[in-house]
Amino acid sequence: MSDQTTQKRIAEFVQAHGKPGTAVRAVVEPIGRSGARIVLVGADGAMGDVMAKDVEAATKAVEAVDNVEQAEWDRETTAATKIGPAHRRKMAKMQS
Repeated sequence: MSDQTTQKRIAEFVQAHGKPGTAVRAVVEPIGRSGARIVLVGADGAMGDVMAKDVEAATKAVEAVDNVEQAEWDRETTAATKIGPAHRRKMAKMQS
């Protein structure tokens, strides 16, 4: 995926799930040779993810989009997520 496409997808998520004064959180996770995953947490608690070619490209893409801040899986970020019943069922099936 190109850097511009990554930025565009992040910006689309911000438009759909952000709000003025509250930045969308972005957690960059390396996933080995496949690149990096950017997990987005919106102001409304929605989660999304975008793939990038590597951690450096992911970090640059996050920095290039307005109203997005780098985050970690800390208490604040996990508390900002709103995981619904459908997502919980999906995750439960993956564990079995």
